[in-house]
Amino acid sequence: MSKESTRRYHHGNLVEALVAATVEIIEERGVEHVSVREAAKRAGVSPGAPFRHFRSKTALMTAVAEQAMGRLTEAVTEAQSNAGGCDPLTAFEAIGHGYLRWALANPTHFEILSSRTLIDFDSSDSLREQANAIRHLMVELLTEARVQGQISSGLNFDHLLLGARALVYGLARMAIDGHFPEWHVAEPPSEAMRHTLHLFIREIAK
Repeated sequence: MSKESTRRYHHGNLVEALVAATVEIIEERGVEHVSVREAAKRAGVSPGAPFRHFRSKTALMTAVAEQAMGRLTEAVTEAQSNAGGCDPLTAFEAIGHGYLRWALANPTHFEILSSRTLIDFDSSDSLREQANAIRHLMVELLTEARVQGQISSGLNFDHLLLGARALVYGLARMAIDGHFPEWHVAEPPSEAMRHTLHLFIREIAK
């Protein structure tokens, strides 16, 4: 057991250490090699120690997703803050760019957070609450944009919201999975995603 692992364990950061170990395993060997016992071994604790917190691989992966959602929330909040007191449609676009930057910089966390087979989304209060918070932010910004006449009142609001979410998710998924070259995208993925999202925003603006 390493000194660092021992220090983390005795200071009550076992969950943190296990989540970090799990991410390392995924990045080095793939998600199929993750197990609670393997994470314990990587974190430098006894095989039985994690089971007080994680009784299954799904529970462990859900904890990774919770970490990912927390970081995604921070990225979206920062993007909105950096947009300043701009109009709601510009702020809406800004949080989309924040999501894309985060996904590209954190492909492993994006992969786990996106899954509904590896994690138990419905059992996690923090996942559901933070996901709803981001959705509510999107709704608020689009509602204000419509009130201010930035987007047409004739647009189906639910479809618009779903389309925006599908666009950023799909762009992130394509970039991380390496699909851009076959679509003859000459720009770096970050630039291609930025331009595509901006085009979508221009198309829905009045």
